[in-house]
Amino acid sequence: MPAVAPLDDPTLPQGVRARFIDGVNGLRMHVLECGEQGRPCLLLLHGFPELAYSWRKVMPTLADAGYYVIAPDQRGYGRTTGSDNRYDADLAPFRPFNLVRDAVGLVHALGIREVASIIGHDFGATVAAFGSLLRPDFFRTMILMSAPFAGPPTIASGPGSKGPSIHETLAALSRPRKHYQAYYCTREANPNMHGGAQGVHAFLRAYFHHKSADWKTNKPCRLAGWTADELAKMPTYYIMDLTDGMAETVAKEMPSEAEIAACAWMPEAEMRVFSNEYGRTTFQGGLNWYRARIEPRLLPELELLSGRTIDTPSCFIAGRSDWGIYQVPGAIERMQNEACTRMSAVHLIEGAGHWVQQERPTETARHILAFLEGQR
Repeated sequence: MPAVAPLDDPTLPQGVRARFIDGVNGLRMHVLECGEQGRPCLLLLHGFPELAYSWRKVMPTLADAGYYVIAPDQRGYGRTTGSDNRYDADLAPFRPFNLVRDAVGLVHALGIREVASIIGHDFGATVAAFGSLLRPDFFRTMILMSAPFAGPPTIASGPGSKGPSIHETLAALSRPRKHYQAYYCTREANPNMHGGAQGVHAFLRAYFHHKSADWKTNKPCRLAGWTADELAKMPTYYIMDLTDGMAETVAKEMPSEAEIAACAWMPEAEMRVFSNEYGRTTFQGGLNWYRARIEPRLLPELELLSGRTIDTPSCFIAGRSDWGIYQVPGAIERMQNEACTRMSAVHLIEGAGHWVQQERPTETARHILAFLEGQR
């Protein structure tokens, strides 16, 4: 893939700068930064299918409050290079412990020895949580967004009971379904999403719309349990129709031209940054994160943390219209009551869906700063 320069786009807010940091756990990492180095550091970690650019709207506000703010394109994403992002690649570099190593390595490469807060959205919340478990001395506080962390896996005690898997029971419903994460682990997912009939730009526009508060059917609620009937209450971007790929799933919810024109939180020029990047890189690097989380040979090391809690100060922020809060039944309760012993608040922001820091950046930044102020 041809070399690219740091992101230089007119939609980047004033004060947000882009550059490369070499030698980060084998990566040439592309980062956005804002504020003066030497101030307390905030590390912002994006999810899927996002980029460092996803944080553009909150970075200046956080920097104006006295912080040095850095947001990388994480391993497999955007302009960060050095990883093997093919479907047939070794998945070990995409496992959570190594993603934490990427984060620590980036901060060390900048000459910084501790992070005032590690802030993760979506899959970035997984890295933030495991980083807080592994290095509470380094990541002084934690903010999770959209994806609750219910704790590390427990050590397997035996073979367990045999019976139909959740994937089998979803497929056996009268309206046959499948879980999006299982789909993301298939060889077909990336060609479908990257090469779908609508093109990458329209695919991402529909995907972002479908999971936002603009899609008025997003009215999340708690689910009674991890059963096919309960999971099937979620929208199709999580529990897909069995025969559809994600390209076909979101195409059914493509916003109208009028809705696109009215989308103030993601105008076409900003959407084009995402579609240009994914058009160039494909989605496979990000999809490999999902695959690494179910790879049997990579799971046992996570059990080293079995029973450990996150004891650093923390809080949780999400959009009230975000189904991600409840997609794993009971996770948000376990996060508050068991996994995070010093979680001070859960904020659900009105008028935001899954992309909370983009849909409602002012409110998101306000909650981040209020939490950080409370730790001083």
